Amino acid sequence: MKHSEVIQVIADALRDVSGIRALFLSGSYGNGMADEYSDIDFVMVAEEGASDAVAEIWREAVSRTGDIVLWWDRTNVPVLINAITEDWTRTDVIILKPDHMGSHTQSSLKPLFDHDNIYRDLAETAPKRGPNVKKFKHQVEEFIRIIGLLPLAAGREEYINGVLGVFHLRNMLVDLLIEETDAPNRGGVLHLNRLISKEQQDLLTSLPPAIPSRDTMILAHLAYAKAYLPRARGRAVRLGLKWPERFEAATWAQLSKALAVQRPYD
Repeated sequence: MKHSEVIQVIADALRDVSGIRALFLSGSYGNGMADEYSDIDFVMVAEEGASDAVAEIWREAVSRTGDIVLWWDRTNVPVLINAITEDWTRTDVIILKPDHMGSHTQSSLKPLFDHDNIYRDLAETAPKRGPNVKKFKHQVEEFIRIIGLLPLAAGREEYINGVLGVFHLRNMLVDLLIEETDAPNRGGVLHLNRLISKEQQDLLTSLPPAIPSRDTMILAHLAYAKAYLPRARGRAVRLGLKWPERFEAATWAQLSKALAVQRPYD
């Protein structure tokens, strides 16, 4: 079933159900950036909120689009239900009471039906948020801390855990690159190409893979340090954030003593 058909079937199934006041598309379908690989995100407004009865109403609506093979019913978030049907159509719904819609905006939603004109009273767009300085400071310190664990991983020959360290460094580098572009409409984890520049993509693809051996583990950590730390320093200056000089210096001194490696940037 095409996504447009899935959306129509679910909307038709819920439109006249007692207690269901509105249904909106959100996510990439709500902001007009969906492609053939997108999941279908909904916001459903129900008088009872995310009750068991409303969850069952939603399940019946989704089942009209295909056999459900995965059903996460308010597992991670108490108002969120995730479903996958046999053809691997992915639908997510957030179920809210009418007075809990204030955090949503018109630009992030597309009404399918709206019996109470909830959409009309929403803000047009969300106010632009400034950078999260506290989060960035923690990420810089965490990056340096992970680099500082290299002697431990090498000494214990914990190369599998060393690979996990590279994974964490990569995630923090990706977060930094996205912050540099200040891209709107962040979307899900598989939308990175539209969030970062070609130069940033080339940087990421040039970095060594995470291979569970001593030399490659060390090489990867140093490569990510060279890519991340100078850029992070520049961002810290722009944000007026004091750099953790003593922590970084102590870390490189320890790495020089334990592994005979030097800081890979000036």
